[in-house]
Amino acid sequence: MSDELQGRAANSAAIRLRAEREMSAIGITPDFIRHLVQTFYGRVLAHPQLGPIFDARLSGRWPEHIERMISFWTSIAFKSGAYGGKPVQAHLGIENMTPNLFPLWLELFAATLDDIAPNAEAKTWFMATADRIARSLTLALFYNPAIDDPMRRQS
Repeated sequence: MSDELQGRAANSAAIRLRAEREMSAIGITPDFIRHLVQTFYGRVLAHPQLGPIFDARLSGRWPEHIERMISFWTSIAFKSGAYGGKPVQAHLGIENMTPNLFPLWLELFAATLDDIAPNAEAKTWFMATADRIARSLTLALFYNPAIDDPMRRQS
């Protein structure tokens, strides 16, 4: 292995170790992430506005989605690189999806964390991360520069 590759591998390992320590210090474990994802998506399915949209897209594939979301959140928290999905592409073309669903998703996520997070720091970390994800997806899915450009708007 070349020195450059060894350096990259060592750097990646150091990043993962630092992330594991940071997450452990605020009570975030792989078991907690599994519990959070399972609890949250159970609530999503029961939600009057989110449930029908998610179920229409995931009907018959809920177990796979849950495992994918566990991998996603675990990869983010522990910087493992284990998640290899494409979130923007996964959300393209979802029937009845609108930007106003993301605040509902965030509210439900926050309520779930209120009920099960090990502490305030864990909730803060998850909510900051979820907010960044929601903003990124909203921009990627719904931003249209031709419509949203303030220079093109007529007063």
